[in-house]
Amino acid sequence: MSVDGVLFDIDDTLVDTRGAFTRALARTARYYLPHLGPERDHEVVAMWRRDAGGHYAAYTRGEATYRGQRMTRANELHAAFGGPQLDEAGYDAWDALFEEAFSSSWQPLDDAEKAVRGLLDAGVAVGALSNAGTAYQTAKLARAGFGDTVPMLVGVDTLGFGKPRPEVFLEACRGLGTEPSRTAYVGDELDVDAAAAVRAGLVGVWVDRPGARRHEITDGDVEAAVAAGVIVLGSLAELPGALGL
Repeated sequence: MSVDGVLFDIDDTLVDTRGAFTRALARTARYYLPHLGPERDHEVVAMWRRDAGGHYAAYTRGEATYRGQRMTRANELHAAFGGPQLDEAGYDAWDALFEEAFSSSWQPLDDAEKAVRGLLDAGVAVGALSNAGTAYQTAKLARAGFGDTVPMLVGVDTLGFGKPRPEVFLEACRGLGTEPSRTAYVGDELDVDAAAAVRAGLVGVWVDRPGARRHEITDGDVEAAVAAGVIVLGSLAELPGALGL
């Protein structure tokens, strides 16, 4: 296999967003959930990342605002762990505390910089497609050191919706200047990243790093995805070789 372009998801693919969430939610928990000890921070992070109500997914479908989904999730978190209900002003204060800790913690994953550099050195076009806002993710890439190497091509605000809709993958290929069939999309989610990319006609790559997954994925899910053409990697270090570069 060989490709002309590689599109990357950003959160937990290039940038250690899980670690940033951990630090941001620990900070808000010390202030809003003082009865919880640090030993329970992992429970708070797990609930936030799981988003059982599907609020972030509703945002990516264009059915909710970014602020609305995040405020709802913050209040659900407080309801689950005994924190105060946040009104509009209360949420503003919560979000300021969260966002300062979150954005200051953006940093690249250990295997990301070398993988990106290897692709560029091989003459492969590189860009990013994300289910978050374009300006927000551009700032995240810059903070994590990818501002000069990985252009932000498509965000959820580009078309008004995000992955897994095939249109967003095709729009990102258009921006990258590559044919979908010769473009890989690399992400940390099996369904909305790799499998959705395959359905859109791209090469779908799932980076299944060690550690807890955001959602339960069965062996059958993985087998079905692989049968459909998804490439499964344990690290971005494996990416150039998997793409024949």
